[in-house]
Amino acid sequence: MKNLTTAFLLLFAISLPVQALEAYRQEEILEKVSTFFGKGAENLGLVVQKAFRDHGEPNGYIAGEEVAATLALGLRYGRGVLSTKDSQDRSLFWQGPSIGLDLGVNVSKVFILIYRLPNEEALFQRYPGVEGSLYFIGGVGVNYLQSGDVVVAPIRVGAGWRQGISAGYMDFTERAHINPF
Repeated sequence: MKNLTTAFLLLFAISLPVQALEAYRQEEILEKVSTFFGKGAENLGLVVQKAFRDHGEPNGYIAGEEVAATLALGLRYGRGVLSTKDSQDRSLFWQGPSIGLDLGVNVSKVFILIYRLPNEEALFQRYPGVEGSLYFIGGVGVNYLQSGDVVVAPIRVGAGWRQGISAGYMDFTERAHINPF
């Protein structure tokens, strides 16, 4: 009887839907963005509002910085802190290659909204996507990358000179890697 009860409980637990992490309201994210980017971040509210219209409430975010360079083939490296309402902040890294009609170098502060993240471990994978860039001294941009149900939306405020369009991916890891592949 004990084995039958255990088997039933396991079967029931497997059939339950995975509970996603608790979500952030738009006002909370706007406050975090304003704190992270500073006083000059008023116009970023429009970018955040667009992300909320497109995907709803995120259940995590990353605040960090990155550097990227490209001459048709590009590289991107970043580091930041993952925050969710359900756990302690966690340091992480990302890197990735790109290919396209893209030229330049930029350094950016990055605030990444994360949607439909079932748990922190699910973030550590590659997120493919397409990005268009136009930086001339400074610029703001957001794009969406998706892997499975999880969507990441990096909002970048950067300095440098870069223009073009490219395809690539962001690979989130717990340790920094020099090899972007």
